[in-house]
Amino acid sequence: MGQISNVVIIFNPEKLTDLRRALKEVGLSGMTVTRVDGNGLQGGTVRYYSDDKVEVDLLPKIKVEVIVPGDKVDEVIEVTKKVLKTSETGAGKIFVYDVSRVIRISTDDEGLDALNS
Repeated sequence: MGQISNVVIIFNPEKLTDLRRALKEVGLSGMTVTRVDGNGLQGGTVRYYSDDKVEVDLLPKIKVEVIVPGDKVDEVIEVTKKVLKTSETGAGKIFVYDVSRVIRISTDDEGLDALNS
């Protein structure tokens, strides 16, 4: 079985359509998208409601997970950076994890066969 990775991308919601389109262009149509709240180096933000100052510690983010063969990881990372990169802190993060086993339930295929069938 070849290497398989889980690429997790956390970023600002307004870039979701662009990222989905770019990943599809490199042949990745399967992904899991989750709406999450969090903060990193940028911390929170200050908002005003009826002249009351409110500190918001957790900001809305999107988490995309794609399971890919090891030879596609660098391509996914480069496409993601191209779409999401800004000069602002808080543009996002990419995490890559090894996947020890993948099984397609409907066919019992495992490993790369489970990804490609």
